[in-house]
Amino acid sequence: MATISVVIPSYNSAAALKLCLTALVRSRDHLREIIVVDDESEDNTKEVAAAFPVELLSTGRRRGPAFARNLGAKAASGDILLFLDSDVCVHDTTIPAICGSFDADPELDALIGSYDDNPQAPDFISQYRNLMHSWVHHQAKRTASTFWSGCGAIRRSLFLRHNGFTEQYGRPAVEDIELGYRLVRSGRKIILDRQLEVQHLKCWTFWSLVRTDVQDRAIPWTELILRDRLMPNDLNLQMRQRFSVALVFALIAVFGYMALTGGTRFLVPLLAILFVMLARYWSEFPDSRHTRMAFAAMLCAGLTVVALSYSHQMLGLMLPVILSPVLLLLRQRYAAKRPRRKFVRALGVTYIACSVVAAGAYLPLNRPVFVCLAILGMLGLVNSQFYLFLASKRGLPFMLAAIPFHLLYYFYSGLSFIFGVVSHLWDRSVSTVAHNSVKPKHADT
Repeated sequence: MATISVVIPSYNSAAALKLCLTALVRSRDHLREIIVVDDESEDNTKEVAAAFPVELLSTGRRRGPAFARNLGAKAASGDILLFLDSDVCVHDTTIPAICGSFDADPELDALIGSYDDNPQAPDFISQYRNLMHSWVHHQAKRTASTFWSGCGAIRRSLFLRHNGFTEQYGRPAVEDIELGYRLVRSGRKIILDRQLEVQHLKCWTFWSLVRTDVQDRAIPWTELILRDRLMPNDLNLQMRQRFSVALVFALIAVFGYMALTGGTRFLVPLLAILFVMLARYWSEFPDSRHTRMAFAAMLCAGLTVVALSYSHQMLGLMLPVILSPVLLLLRQRYAAKRPRRKFVRALGVTYIACSVVAAGAYLPLNRPVFVCLAILGMLGLVNSQFYLFLASKRGLPFMLAAIPFHLLYYFYSGLSFIFGVVSHLWDRSVSTVAHNSVKPKHADT
């Protein structure tokens, strides 16, 4: 029977680590050991870890999660290394399922799981982002194209033979993907088990989401793709997602053309629709950790739409925007009360539908607008399964609020890919120039 050593890197994640270890110790009988590697945290991570039956290691100074995982792997004694992030909670069936998979298939080299559809953080951005991760995992191919360190198990001997994670990234980045590419190139068998689920505890903010996507994922992943000349039709690189990026850039091009040829009048009803779609996002501000910021964003957006509507004589757009705060207050007060919950939800859906119809009536009937609507329709169709998934889990208002964030994700992912390509070509040209400038020394004759 395979023996499992769990390796958890941790940096300033005491609260999440406590939940992570609490869930793990319930499966203690199936584990050889639990190793927590503290990356010189500034909170009480060490004290939290010390309260559990774990082996606590330290990186000595801030070295990043790749170094921490490699350190834990070298200290481990189990046949299988299970890498978990400190903000991940295993289910009671997770560890037994991993043991069973490796015992049943001697040729299995690595196994990765997926996030479940029940993330802990209640705010909209965290729910949207973590549900998106879950969707991507559950739509991926069973024969995996890479590795995942959030919940990934690998035979220890193989991991050490391939020199573990690259330590070139000081922050959490694509070190697990890079390892996965090396494993795939060497013909190793990696399986993604969609039933092997874990709960994600991470709390996202809008800016942390964008920064992570661009700085820690998209740009280094692009450079990795160009280095290895490998872009599998899997995970975040599926063809429908690449097509969606192209459609978003086409949509922006149409907007630009309409603004140059006809002014910005057409944007006003679109902004009104966008404001209404974000109702579910605005609705959380009274209980948000960022109350003032969320309220200020809603207020500025609403006043902007009202001012533009008035200046362009689109007075029918002003009422839905002005009514939004009233409906949001009703939702906050009555949405949790059973007798009135259905009424409030029905009122919200009716408000959104009427607002969209009112805004649509102000759109000019010309070819660019039809092209714009056609592109939006294609984007909705291509991503319909994901949007229906969000609606089934969190309701229609949540789905509508998620669409703008999802399209924004495609936009900055495309920009990041372009930047990564340019950066890669620039580095290659600089390297070539430097190589050619070094002249070989010839012996005197």
